[in-house]
Amino acid sequence: MLKMSIYQMSIIPADPQANRERVSKWVSNEVEKAEKPDILILPELWTTGYRLEDLQEIAEVPEGETYKLLSELAQKYAINIVGGSIAVKVGEKIYNRALVFNRAGQLIYQYDKMHLVPMLNEPNFLTAGDKRARLFTLDGYRMGLIICYDLRFPELARSLALEGMDVLFVVAEWPEARFQHWEVLQQGRAIENQCFLVSCNTVGEDQGTIFAGRSKVINPWGDIIIEGTKNKEETITSLIDIKTVKSIRENVPVFESRVPHLY
Repeated sequence: MLKMSIYQMSIIPADPQANRERVSKWVSNEVEKAEKPDILILPELWTTGYRLEDLQEIAEVPEGETYKLLSELAQKYAINIVGGSIAVKVGEKIYNRALVFNRAGQLIYQYDKMHLVPMLNEPNFLTAGDKRARLFTLDGYRMGLIICYDLRFPELARSLALEGMDVLFVVAEWPEARFQHWEVLQQGRAIENQCFLVSCNTVGEDQGTIFAGRSKVINPWGDIIIEGTKNKEETITSLIDIKTVKSIRENVPVFESRVPHLY
């Protein structure tokens, strides 16, 4: 069994230091619980919020303050951290970069969001990642990670499932205006790939956008095990049994039934 703790966060816009302090406090509170989580999960762009026009000023260098903080927290408390994503500046380019640290505080995976949202002018402010998403391993289990708009592209999640993914993390700042898509797409990705899906969204409002919350844990059958509220900052905690993945894939052998040469 793995215990997940999801921080459904209300981000302070354009104030990275304040957000780092809040996350540091949250982590220390979580590890003091009687049953310490195995994995902590943070949302998309949690240091800055969705302030694209400000990122040239407030984005971090690679291995900057947030990188160091997450590494130190993971090592100090011997806990895995799926560190959501942060804005990272490389030269004049800014990437929406996800970071994952193991219990030793080592960065074991990073991923730059490859699908930028044209409707929100993300390509004007961000550079898309140009490297394939890969699996990473935490506590012996194979996991994948996608960022927000990536959820709309089934090919991405399927490519990870074909490599043997047990758990798919979705870190996001998904808006309330499209919350129905947030609901259905997550269940679809879990069902079609027969894996657990663990999502971390934000809440609150910024510049007229209300964020949808409703962070979730969904099992490989598509059942919602637990779900956050739509408007409250909170911690969502759940135990998952990875053995369920193998059982469902054996009972409904979707991957063996594929005929990709005909697609």
